[in-house]
Amino acid sequence: MIRATGRPLTLAWVSRHLKTGERIVRTEELHGGITADIRRLTIGTPDGGTRDLVLRTFVDMEHAEDWLNREAHALTSCAGTGVPAPELVAVDPTAAHCEYPSLLMTHLPGRTILVDEGLETRVPLLARQLLAIHALRPAERPRAYVTLTTADTVVTPEGADAAAWAAAIEVIRKPAPSYEGRVLHRDFQPGNVLFAVPPSGPAGTRITGVVDWAGACWGPADLDVAHCSTNLALLHGPAWGLRFAEAYEEAGGVLAATGDERLFWQVRDALAFSEEVQSVSQPWREAGRTELTTRAVEERLDAYVTLLMNALA
Repeated sequence: MIRATGRPLTLAWVSRHLKTGERIVRTEELHGGITADIRRLTIGTPDGGTRDLVLRTFVDMEHAEDWLNREAHALTSCAGTGVPAPELVAVDPTAAHCEYPSLLMTHLPGRTILVDEGLETRVPLLARQLLAIHALRPAERPRAYVTLTTADTVVTPEGADAAAWAAAIEVIRKPAPSYEGRVLHRDFQPGNVLFAVPPSGPAGTRITGVVDWAGACWGPADLDVAHCSTNLALLHGPAWGLRFAEAYEEAGGVLAATGDERLFWQVRDALAFSEEVQSVSQPWREAGRTELTTRAVEERLDAYVTLLMNALA
């Protein structure tokens, strides 16, 4: 937690990047982050008003420098493009000034929406937003994507369809298909997208922000699509995973040319979730989806992998 008595160096660093006459008047923890401590800072302005900033702090410093450099580069690349990302205020990736590596950025309006209601309206919005991210052409290309899951690290859930999982594991033993590179968000999913819903109802819903760019990289559009697909399948049911890929193409996105190539990326992402079901599902429960126990998410993951092997093979 960020407290004046606990992280004075960080607060002093933030203060140096405020406008003349501004000061920090309040801090509030924001939920949903798995790897970072995220705080909203309310800044008092000289005219008596306030504005908000967001502070991301990585207490676990193992990958912090890389993640913060990626995020800073991504936020800079998004500036002026129409992609609604926060504006970078300052970054201290090596904790040269703060107690821990930190990044300061503007606060965006809107909220995350993880409920089933209105999903049919949000999915096309998500698809169009991801397409806009893939259209970014930064002056400096980000680093190439990395996947850590291998055929030997997959954790088959208890009671899963053994034949489907065995076949899926064999899919990712093969070399990755060739691809045309794009800027990837690498964690584009409902938990990292902010929406505004008017009082009139879901029909007027719009996206107000895309956050958490720490994994931004260069790679195949299929990988970002697959990641959002898996999240939708686990949050809302397996069929929504397939629906998102369709929505991306309907928006004008181009995926791998063959079914086998598409299957590779979809399965690779789905199997990666097998190693982190508990860490993924906990923020969803904290956000109100209490029925998404680790076991329930494992069952949805099994159903989704089975669906992929039947539908896309």
